[in-house]
Amino acid sequence: MENRALITGASTGIGRELAKVFAENGFGLVLVARNESRLNQLAQELRVTNKVDVVVLPQDLVKPVAASEIFRRLTGTPISVLVNNAGFGSYGPFDESSLEVQTEMIQVNIMALVQLTHLFLQPMLARRSGRIMNVASTAAFQPGPMMSVYYASKSLVYSFSYALADELTGTGVTMTVLCPGMTPTEFQERAHVHMGGLWPMTSARSVAEAGYKGLMKGKRVVIPGVMNQIAAFFAKRSPARLTNAIVRRIHKP
Repeated sequence: MENRALITGASTGIGRELAKVFAENGFGLVLVARNESRLNQLAQELRVTNKVDVVVLPQDLVKPVAASEIFRRLTGTPISVLVNNAGFGSYGPFDESSLEVQTEMIQVNIMALVQLTHLFLQPMLARRSGRIMNVASTAAFQPGPMMSVYYASKSLVYSFSYALADELTGTGVTMTVLCPGMTPTEFQERAHVHMGGLWPMTSARSVAEAGYKGLMKGKRVVIPGVMNQIAAFFAKRSPARLTNAIVRRIHKP
C-alpha cells in the first residue's frame, strides 16, 4: 500500500510545513483546508519538487458534516497517516467574545478532530497499521485567561490523544500528540493575540520536523524545543494561579 498522509489545515503554518516534510519523505498527500487556491499552489509545488501524488480536498471544518464528507470522498483511498492539524484561537474576555466564533472554535479544534480520528481509525485497525497525529499545544498544560476556550480545547486534544494512545497499544496503530509552543504563523493574526517577547519561538519547519520524527518513532507526546519541554513540565506541576498570571503576561498587548 502506498504511504499516504491526510493533513488538515495544510494551507499555512505548521500544516504547510508538515505537508512538505511528508512529501520529502515520499508520502502521497491529501491536503485539506478552506483556501483552495493556496492548497493548489502548495500541491503543485510538492508535485514538481518531490514527485509525489497530491490530492487537494477543500473543506471548511466549521461545518458539522465536513469530517464525514472528507471520509466519504476518500472511500477506496487508504490513509496510512492522519494528521489533525487544523485549529484556531481567539483573544479577548470570554463575555465580550462572539459566541459564534467560540462555538466554531470548538467545532474545528475538537469536534472535527474527534470525528476524523474515529472515522479513519476504523480502517487502520482493520489493517492493523496506521499512525495518527493530533496537534495540540503547550497551551494544553494550563488554563489560559483571555483565550479560555482555545486553551481548554487544546487540553482536551492532549487528554483525548494520550488516552487513545493507551487504548491502541498492540493494535498496530499509534497515536501521537504534538504540542508546539509559540510558533510564528498566521495563527497570531487571526487570533488577534500578542505572543510577547518573553519566550523564544520555534519555527513552523522545526515543529513539523519534530512532529514527523516523533510520529515515525511512535512517541505518544512530542514537545518541540527544550524550553517548551521545561515549561510544560513546570506548568503541569504549578498552581493554576501562577500559570494564569504567566499566560496573561505573555499575551498582554
